Amino acid sequence: MKAVLCKAFGPAETLVLEEIASPEPKKTEVLIEVHAAGVNFPDTLIIEGKYQFKPPFPFSPGGEAAGVVSAVGEKVSHLKVGDRVMALTGWGSFAEQVAVPAYNVMPIPASMDFNSAAAFGMTYGTSMHALKQRANLQPGETLLVLGASGGVGLAAVEIGKALGARVIAAASSAEKLAVAKAAGADELINYSESNLKEEIKRLTNGQGADVIYDPVGGDIFDQAIRSIAWNGRLLVVGFASGRIPELPVNLCLLKGAAVLGVFWGAFAQRQPQDNAANFVQLFAWHVEGKIKPLVSQVFPLAQAAEAIDTLGQRRAVGKLVVQVR
Repeated sequence: MKAVLCKAFGPAETLVLEEIASPEPKKTEVLIEVHAAGVNFPDTLIIEGKYQFKPPFPFSPGGEAAGVVSAVGEKVSHLKVGDRVMALTGWGSFAEQVAVPAYNVMPIPASMDFNSAAAFGMTYGTSMHALKQRANLQPGETLLVLGASGGVGLAAVEIGKALGARVIAAASSAEKLAVAKAAGADELINYSESNLKEEIKRLTNGQGADVIYDPVGGDIFDQAIRSIAWNGRLLVVGFASGRIPELPVNLCLLKGAAVLGVFWGAFAQRQPQDNAANFVQLFAWHVEGKIKPLVSQVFPLAQAAEAIDTLGQRRAVGKLVVQVR
């Protein structure tokens, strides 16, 4: 099979496309014929040795895949050959086949195509867990989404609206905000042109945001935590800005606020039933047309490195997908 390989830590341009042996699924795994693979921020880190997992060389990046089950381990009972599925792989999806633990594989609705499925699992899984289990977002509350045009940000906008919240989308350009508006955002803030704290104050009549969804970190986090409502919840989703911020904890004391970490991958493994219930709801919303991944660019397998670089340079809107078949 063909696979994009990382043979030494380095930038995306050092990845190579080669022919390698097909993987053999273990007793608790399934083999997936990959049709499409999602591109995510961890892909930019794992190839440079900056992620919490460091696979042995050579490895193929790509943390999520969509395709068809072609073989099933003897201890797997809930999946069968021919099932259309999405999978959280950690790495290995930028290849024609990938072997995946069965607990990380989920059948997809008949109405969902493979490109959408490859763009769905990580972003919507993360945002649903963040807003439901971590923030307990309630109808009528105000949700501020930072980095609102990215994959997880757009998912948070859509899920926030589906849960009945008023959604304020914040991003760094008018183009990105237009995408968030199309996803259902009620209010928009361009934080490259205006003061985030002052705009939040204006849009909330001085009350602040009840829930703040932050995949950006850095200076934006510093401003956002100072704009949180009484009993507010700030969700730490990631650090796309490159800087992990430090928190003056007196700000939490003064607002009775909570800062909550969001690690969907660990949640999915530790609370599989809750994660499955989240996806039942997400798939139902998808069928109803309330949520839909925005796949802005599709790259062939041979251009997977370009896809990773595009995301790493923060040039992506919505989700990027590598189409394998």
